[in-house]
Amino acid sequence: MTATTPTLHPKQTALLVMDYQPAILAALPDDEVREALLGRLEEVIAEVRASGGTVGYVRVGFTEADWDAVPTANKAFSAVAQHRLMHHEDPAVAIHERLAPQEGDIVVRKTRWGGLSTTDLDRQLRERGVDTLVLAGVSTSGVVLSTVLDAADRDYQLYVLSDGVADPDLEAHDVLLHQVFPSRAHVIDTAELRTRLRAG
Repeated sequence: MTATTPTLHPKQTALLVMDYQPAILAALPDDEVREALLGRLEEVIAEVRASGGTVGYVRVGFTEADWDAVPTANKAFSAVAQHRLMHHEDPAVAIHERLAPQEGDIVVRKTRWGGLSTTDLDRQLRERGVDTLVLAGVSTSGVVLSTVLDAADRDYQLYVLSDGVADPDLEAHDVLLHQVFPSRAHVIDTAELRTRLRAG
């Protein structure tokens, strides 16, 4: 642990598992990468629960009304709406079965990139006294980037799990982890998170 990284208090901390959905994981080009990610997240989720922290799940999925509400000006999501993609009841849009939520976890469904912008996640976290977020998600340049920027503006203490995020674009992934995120978040790996949870 570095001296510049603040202490993590588990009861004020939430691990956000974002867009770990079969349809999104399928965009990663390597089966081994997917399996390794899921294995690490299974372990980290168990550690956060055991430490008394909160586990929150964010997934993207659309209803008919959601599709109809997307304006054509939205470059990313107008195509999703036009082609009726990512229906919220499609099994491929569910949270991956290996990371299934348990009673007491937070689960939200979003219709844009970030985990906070189209959900009540911020309210639910504040009601639990959470002021620290640990982010894991697919993809680094999508949900993770958007949530880092939004959560930083909302004054959360932020950690990004370097081995809990992935992106089909390896160059974008590396630039974000090493050049963008460190100005707003503490970038740590799952092993360091475990150490911090036990120390907290």
